[in-house]
Amino acid sequence: MTATMIKEFRLPDLGEGLTESEILSWKVAVGDTVTLNQVIAEVETAKAVVELPSPFAGTVAALHEQPGTVVEVGKRIVSFEVDDAGSSNRGSTPAAGNGSAVETSANGSAPAGAADAVGSPAKREPNLVGYGAVVEHTGRPTRRARGQVQEAHPKAPVPEQPRSAPVAVPEPETASAERPRSTPPVRKLARDLGIDLEQVPGTGPGGLITREDVQGFTSTPETVSEAPAARGERETRTAIKGVRKFTAAAMVQSAFTAPHVTEFLTVDVTATMELLGRIKGNKAFEGYKLTPLTIAAKAMLVALRNNPTVNSRWDEANQEIVQFNYVNLGIAAATPRGLTVPNIKDADQLTLRELSTALTELTDTARAGKTSPSDLSGGTISITNIGVFGIDAGTPILNPGEAAIVALGAVRKAPWVVNDELAVRQVMSLSLSFDHRLVDGEQGSRFLADLGAILSDPAMVMTMI
Repeated sequence: MTATMIKEFRLPDLGEGLTESEILSWKVAVGDTVTLNQVIAEVETAKAVVELPSPFAGTVAALHEQPGTVVEVGKRIVSFEVDDAGSSNRGSTPAAGNGSAVETSANGSAPAGAADAVGSPAKREPNLVGYGAVVEHTGRPTRRARGQVQEAHPKAPVPEQPRSAPVAVPEPETASAERPRSTPPVRKLARDLGIDLEQVPGTGPGGLITREDVQGFTSTPETVSEAPAARGERETRTAIKGVRKFTAAAMVQSAFTAPHVTEFLTVDVTATMELLGRIKGNKAFEGYKLTPLTIAAKAMLVALRNNPTVNSRWDEANQEIVQFNYVNLGIAAATPRGLTVPNIKDADQLTLRELSTALTELTDTARAGKTSPSDLSGGTISITNIGVFGIDAGTPILNPGEAAIVALGAVRKAPWVVNDELAVRQVMSLSLSFDHRLVDGEQGSRFLADLGAILSDPAMVMTMI
């Protein structure tokens, strides 16, 4: 029989120096046979929900952390039993995206030097989200019965080697009249959110109430407020973690690091709204989602050509101003987990149809909580549409590392002077916040004026390209 060994998988750095993640759910159980790159867990970082691929093909020997637990990067989360001869089935290097893994010896301890390989931040490689380990061989290992002794050599059987006992995810409690069926982490989440589990319908096996059921229940504001009110509670407390915690820290850092200046400009966008209507009726754009945000984003990309200074970054460490010759356009998106700003890479190279597709995909992915860390990093300038909430103007805070952000106000009908006569027009207020270390008042004003000119008269694009 083939000899086996235990391989440990430690929580990898999922990008941007994130130090911890919360285990949301396990997609496997102890004793399950898994293939290389099979999704084994769903974790929530400070930026997004991420699916973890398996770095090995083998059998799940132990799950070391329970759902709902916040785990530090570098800590072991799962162990696999793999064939010694088939260990090459795993990815060849951590840099390939298989996270941090280490082999254990017969007594369950890691060999000398293993801690440095997987636990040291200096040597830990980031897991490339969306990519698993490099597949060098294919094939699915045969599942073995739990507890079965494996022979180290076909001619020289050896006694069973001791190893740490597998730690399984606890089974849901048996249903009873006193308590709805759920797991302890789900009950804790419900308590933190002030949710009465008796009011939450369970969609899991046998009516089990899952984390998704509780989070979906909180998406309806009245149910959140009614549950505490029914018990006479005067406060509802929610743990500050995940995306909300990261966003708060980033906004504080930005507000107290970059000297913000905000300028406002109200423009007549009647011509743009008429153009938008004509584009929607064009067969070439059939099936594409076009909104004022789409047109404004395209106009913003054109205005940047004449005003590249606002597409830059302050490099404090090197005492340099970095001007970007490309545009990774950040789109502020409100999600159930908080505000995120994923960005469209090389947005300045996209056509209007391509930009429309990218905007739709980016926002849909963000609202589903599936944005990858790579899409949340590397932005150069951002835009936010506060008009969808009926707001006219605001003072947006810069996304950290960027020099400017534009806020679009609501499009409203208002009295406007046209050719010295009063008329009813569609108007919009634009708000531009910029980092005054990088952008002078003149530079910021020229950019905002160019953006306003395009939205007032789309034909002005011809003067800027």
